[in-house]
Amino acid sequence: MQVEKTEPKRVARTERTPERIPEGAPERARETRPISRAPPDVVFIGKKPLMAYATAVMMHFNSGSNQCTVKARGQSISHAVDVVEVVRNRFFQGKLVIKEVKIGTELLGEGDEQRNVSTIEIVLSKND
Repeated sequence: MQVEKTEPKRVARTERTPERIPEGAPERARETRPISRAPPDVVFIGKKPLMAYATAVMMHFNSGSNQCTVKARGQSISHAVDVVEVVRNRFFQGKLVIKEVKIGTELLGEGDEQRNVSTIEIVLSKND
């Protein structure tokens, strides 16, 4: 018994066709998050190296702005404090002032998986 080998047909497509949904099929619920635009004077601290954030804060002040806000939450809070101290002491040498420090808690997650996460907001101001 011999098995006949056939090659699959190749179809040249020049454009994508939209996905077809059969009639009567329930519409898919699409999860959409509201897009929140961060203000231009805010630097969010995450997992990048400290100098990446310090450079972002420096560039912000060098662009002519007199105020910048550094925000972080969770384990990045200590990283945010380090960034602010490096910028204040090393690069601006006393020309920046901590205008305000806000601490708070955010509720993250949905349903049974909700948890509290600490937040910090440090407002820096140029002392000219």
